[in-house]
Amino acid sequence: QVQLVESGGGSVQAGGSLRLSCAASGYKYASYGYCMGWFRQAPGKEREGVAAIDQNGSTSYADSVKGRFTISEDNAKNTLYLQMNSLKPEDTAMYYCAADPILRGSWWEADSYRHWGQGTQVTVSS
Repeated sequence: QVQLVESGGGSVQAGGSLRLSCAASGYKYASYGYCMGWFRQAPGKEREGVAAIDQNGSTSYADSVKGRFTISEDNAKNTLYLQMNSLKPEDTAMYYCAADPILRGSWWEADSYRHWGQGTQVTVSS
């Protein structure tokens, strides 16, 4: 059973930074080569892909966060990270970690991932 647990959310002022973590368990993170992603969902909006890292370490970002967010992973710790800098009020959302060994669609599509964490709230005030 794959388990993903996010942490690191909180409230910050615009321009501030946060680092989200996603601790993975239930499988050998690096051995099985999971594709990992970060998604976010604001009230009344659809869940959207923020960033992803594939089995080869290649990263992808939504245009809205390019240059501000960085996705990374520590295979030894089975942990995925999302460093968020220059935060804006529009970044306010619940942030989710997602994983799948074989994406069934594009990295930014929520339906591509079968395993999800419970989410961590990020609130950015102006």
